[in-house]
Amino acid sequence: MMAETRAMRSTLEIEPPVDPATVLIVDDDRAILDGVGEFLREEGFRVVATRNGAHALARLRAGLRPNVILLDVLMPVMDGWDFRAEQLADPALRDVPVVVISASGFARETISRQFKANDVFSKPLDLVRFLETLRALCGGDDSRNSSSAAAARD
Repeated sequence: MMAETRAMRSTLEIEPPVDPATVLIVDDDRAILDGVGEFLREEGFRVVATRNGAHALARLRAGLRPNVILLDVLMPVMDGWDFRAEQLADPALRDVPVVVISASGFARETISRQFKANDVFSKPLDLVRFLETLRALCGGDDSRNSSSAAAARD
């Protein structure tokens, strides 16, 4: 009978998996929901999409806690202004950062002031600046280049 050789075991400290930052997209434009959602998933974000402010508020009040909200201005049912007013009035939700994305034609400074937004982007998005903004708001390293952001630059 052959003696069994056992490898020595050691206890390794394995870092727990890092939960991806969650982005809530509130936009009635299917192209934004699909395109931006896919882009963000490829960049390592968890994406939750809603088509209007009322649905987004319902999700938030049911316990969803995104790291950042991407908010359109003009939507049916509940637009961005009404959503933001409700969000700011709710102590449990008011501190979630908001980035406005819109093709509304309003001046960036006007939207930023009216929405008390962390940033404002017009459609189509500047993907490099957009990604840097989201990473900064989510506490990630916005200085690292991702494959998509690098490709968008070229």
